[in-house]
Amino acid sequence: MAQVLVVDDSATMREIVASFLSKNGFEVAVATDGRDGLAQLSQNPGIRLVLSDINMPNMDGLTMAEKIRSDMGNTDVRIVMLTTEDNAAMRARGKAIGVTGWIVKPFKGETLLGPLRKLCGLG
Repeated sequence: MAQVLVVDDSATMREIVASFLSKNGFEVAVATDGRDGLAQLSQNPGIRLVLSDINMPNMDGLTMAEKIRSDMGNTDVRIVMLTTEDNAAMRARGKAIGVTGWIVKPFKGETLLGPLRKLCGLG
């Protein structure tokens, strides 16, 4: 059962993040955009953390986060934006929606392991 859902329209980024997390003990599911992310989350109640890009076709990451909180009524899953976007207005929208954290690409995976484990209830 997956613990982390990685949502990104870039196949390369999905693979990099999913592979890194898998090698470090996480069970990972992947989605190609926000719509796919919602479907994956509804099919897998074991997901504790969503790592999502913002800019994606079909449905962006912030809209997906909003739907997770409002339409699905899911307040338990942690949502972290993994994006190149780093402006105050987007962060404020994310916070208002219920986004748990914000990681700006590029990032050093090793420094994130501890916080990600805590967000998943593993550490």
